[in-house]
Amino acid sequence: MESIHITDLEAAINHWRARSAPDPHGALAAPTRSLAEVYALLICQRATQIAAEDLPDAALQAWLAWYDTQPDTPCIAICSTSQGDDQCKGCGRSFAEVQLWPGLSPYAKRAVWRRITDEGQAWRFTRYAERAVEGRT
Repeated sequence: MESIHITDLEAAINHWRARSAPDPHGALAAPTRSLAEVYALLICQRATQIAAEDLPDAALQAWLAWYDTQPDTPCIAICSTSQGDDQCKGCGRSFAEVQLWPGLSPYAKRAVWRRITDEGQAWRFTRYAERAVEGRT
C-alpha cells in the first residue's frame, strides 16, 4: 500500500499557505483547505498516514504539486554503493533503492526520504550537509 505520511501533508500545507493567502474572510485557499481536511482527519483518527488511493483528488493534486517542488533524489554525488556497500554512506539509501530510484513512485520516494532523514546517519546530514543544502536550490 502506497501512503502519504502526515509530516508530508504538513509540509505540503505549509508550502501552500506560503503561496496562497486566505481570502478576505479568512477562508483557506483550495489547495491548503483540501490538504488540511485530510490532515485533520488523520489527527482525529490518531493516524500517521493515509493510503494514497484514499486521498481526495483535490488533496492528491495539491500534494503532488508540492512534491514536484522537492528535491527528487537524496544523492550528494558520493555513492558508496558503487564500491560495494549495502547502504550508501553519502545519501543513506540501500543499494536497491539507489538502483530502483528512477522507477519508484512519489510515495515510495518520500518514504525513503523520511527514513533516511529520521536515521540522520548519512553524510548528507552530517559531514556534507552543506552540499545537500546547495542541491536544493
